[in-house]
Amino acid sequence: MLVEFAAETARAGRVSEDFVAAAPEAFVLLDGASSPAGMESGCQHGTAWYARRLGVHLLARLVDRPDRTMAQCLSDAIAETASLHGARCDLAHPNTPAAMVVAARVHGSALQYLVLGDSLLVLDRGAGACTVVGDNQPFPAGERLRRQVYGAAPGTPERAALHMQYALAVRAARNTEHGPWIAAALPRAADRAETGAVPLTELRAAAALTDGASRFVERFDQGGWPDALRLLEQRGPRELLRRVRELEAADPACERWPRGKARDDATALYARGF
Repeated sequence: MLVEFAAETARAGRVSEDFVAAAPEAFVLLDGASSPAGMESGCQHGTAWYARRLGVHLLARLVDRPDRTMAQCLSDAIAETASLHGARCDLAHPNTPAAMVVAARVHGSALQYLVLGDSLLVLDRGAGACTVVGDNQPFPAGERLRRQVYGAAPGTPERAALHMQYALAVRAARNTEHGPWIAAALPRAADRAETGAVPLTELRAAAALTDGASRFVERFDQGGWPDALRLLEQRGPRELLRRVRELEAADPACERWPRGKARDDATALYARGF
């Protein structure tokens, strides 16, 4: 498997909350759940620390334990990462560090995959056909609040207040039966991930993207997923991120393309040669 990836922070000098890593037969991509400034988390480590530890533990599980399912590997990795926090971290806090997860591994004659949260896995099946996996946990109350955030002018106190209201609502509901599931401190969240397998003979390539990179299609509407896959194949992940940054810079006030952040951490991975 040939893997290429690129990652960029939202702003220079800021630590990225994304994480990406690969082995010859597996890859992982994580998007840490960022919090509004001033929101307590109950943790002394932070989101970037969490995403890196969880990603490393998950990749190790994927390659070392082929007898474990993808969901079991994620569950194990969540438990292992939780054990590193220490007594001074309150893992029951609703804003404890968390992350979206995309993972895949070659297992026999198939590519097994797992997606939890709003990051995406795009499977290129050839001849322009593709399958998009992820972002499949609707949270209507949160969507209504998010539209209100998008409707407020960036940089205003009104938008900041609405953003905080949205963040609090999501955190109160996530990893319960009333909202979306995400990798945090509860191993059972892995059971809510979308998993599956595709025969290698039916797979041309695969792409994994955080929502900061998937906005090329999902937010900026620069074509469909076949177009994005073609760009990744011909020019690579770095070019996709360059175009995302170009579009963000052309709309700094988020007026043409309403979105929660003018710029976001962005990571894209492209794998082929299965």
